[in-house]
Amino acid sequence: MATLAGFSSCSLWCPSPRISIAPSPSPPLHTRLRVSCCASPKSSITSTKAKTLSQILDSGVIACLRANNAELAMEAASTAIRGGISVLEIVRSTPGVFQVLCQLVQDHPTVAFGVGTVLSAEDVRNAKRAGAKFLMSPIMVKDIMDDTEDGEILYIPGAMTPTEIFYAYDAGAKVVKVYPVSALGGVQYISAIKKPFPNIPMVASQGITIGLIGDYIACGAASVVLSDAIFDKEAMRQKNFDAIYQLACLAVLRGKEALDRKRQMTPLLADSFRGVNPS
Repeated sequence: MATLAGFSSCSLWCPSPRISIAPSPSPPLHTRLRVSCCASPKSSITSTKAKTLSQILDSGVIACLRANNAELAMEAASTAIRGGISVLEIVRSTPGVFQVLCQLVQDHPTVAFGVGTVLSAEDVRNAKRAGAKFLMSPIMVKDIMDDTEDGEILYIPGAMTPTEIFYAYDAGAKVVKVYPVSALGGVQYISAIKKPFPNIPMVASQGITIGLIGDYIACGAASVVLSDAIFDKEAMRQKNFDAIYQLACLAVLRGKEALDRKRQMTPLLADSFRGVNPS
């Protein structure tokens, strides 16, 4: 049973109430795949930051959680992790977000945890103290980029237009979140925007369903952010953690399949450019 009380390494601002986690079945093991990426022009990447980036690219899926209270956030996050989720973002507006994150980091040390909708230096400091490995914003906040440039935490700024995407990458971002991707055209937008920027790793975010994971990754997204697709609103309202577990398992499977197909297609595409007949 995981609790938010009784741990020593978290700061005193971590809460004392005890939170019970409902057990779920253990998830199947999935093969992890390695996807290469380019480094951005500015700054060297630290080993911790590189590991986080690799974990994001290897998973193909970032689960994005927002909840109405800390207890629900803990239970939903733990359930998704049992379903195989290895990269999880908790939205800043979730009550007790840093306390929840602090406990989750202790309970699941191999998972890459991050905080979403980070917009201030204070949020960055609190996220670091809680053990976040990455931060996400809907826009690029230059102060956050500068604060995290030489540190151990990975900053993933949001961008919408070609100019914003290039500006974020040129400023030092190792990966850029394309947001709000569904409102911009979804898979077609990612496909179009990757053509002039094939070397910029992009995470597609907003309104993506599990059924579209393969299309986004096939069209150039390095990973996708799934929010309601895993943490279904009705399931969260009813505390239906079995449903969340099943959705997490399916998302992990579809991400693995998409990355597997992409890896298989890469040498075929290279051969076609060289005029080699794959048969």
